[in-house]
Amino acid sequence: MENNFNINNIVRENVKELKPYSSARDEFEDFDTADMIFLDANENPFENGVNRYPDPQQMSVKGILAKQKNVKTNQILLGNGSDEVLDLLFRVFCEPKTDNVITLPPTYGMYGVLANINAVENKEVLLSEDFQPQIEKIMQAVNEHTKIIFLCSPNNPTGNSFSDESVAYLLKNFKGLVVIDEAYIDFSKKESWITELDEYPNLVITQTLSKAYGLAGIRLGICYASAEVIAVLNKIKPPYNVNELTQKRALDRLDDSEKIKSEIESIITQREVLLKVVLDIDFVKIIYPTEANFILIKVDNANKRYDELIAKGIVIRNRTTQPLCDNCLRLTVGTEQENMKLIEVLKQL
Repeated sequence: MENNFNINNIVRENVKELKPYSSARDEFEDFDTADMIFLDANENPFENGVNRYPDPQQMSVKGILAKQKNVKTNQILLGNGSDEVLDLLFRVFCEPKTDNVITLPPTYGMYGVLANINAVENKEVLLSEDFQPQIEKIMQAVNEHTKIIFLCSPNNPTGNSFSDESVAYLLKNFKGLVVIDEAYIDFSKKESWITELDEYPNLVITQTLSKAYGLAGIRLGICYASAEVIAVLNKIKPPYNVNELTQKRALDRLDDSEKIKSEIESIITQREVLLKVVLDIDFVKIIYPTEANFILIKVDNANKRYDELIAKGIVIRNRTTQPLCDNCLRLTVGTEQENMKLIEVLKQL
């Protein structure tokens, strides 16, 4: 590969010099602690299951993820939801009021929000009419202060995946980080870019347990990257950013792979049912291809149809204000019963 990516060229200077906070548990991570008496962290000594601080590196969860994804534990960072992971990327690599990132609307809105929070310019390069990255325009937008390009694939709210050729081109030719948000990858036939981690040192992948794994309530986001990228992110992450209850619930769920697989298959089956039925609804003008757990449709009047569905007790997402999404509604795939109710209401409108 000819990219010549060097992480030292994009890490903020103050982060390079930062000495990370060492928690009480970090100092004993190499010891067998089973029979130790802990009088170091000012915890309540009375056992109730959560009176002790959680593992700051979440090694049990990382261990099972590493095995399932065929990566090393030092290539994984866990966060309080993917939003924390994304925020850490901004804080490590983007100098406030100096650097910029590139996002590709219509896409996940938190990239732009986090850019604003961190005082980092967000250069928006619209997707093409068929919702693919416009590579030439993206590269034209890149300058010496561009640190990150955010790709959401499958993309939210459009549902489609980006072409492998476009992603590979950016990885090879952009000297900053290419962050691929794969929140919906489990619903796609495409293979995760995790398999390419060792090929591209500037590749960062974010995933989540909120979608396919059904754990939105525990807030657990995952970052996969080179050991060098993960190490610098660990320098600034809060010491106990993933609580004990979240770690335990994640372990239980990750261990139930057959149930997860069954639920994903059910969602995909129901997605196909919705796609076929919605096609016959008179006010639906376009149904966009999807590889996610939702479908994007263009209707005659999005605001009107959204209000009508709300009145019937069905909440969907109105995306008509987003670029290239005029009069578009996003429908999440629910259970068979929920989808039947949605279909029934749509036919009545």
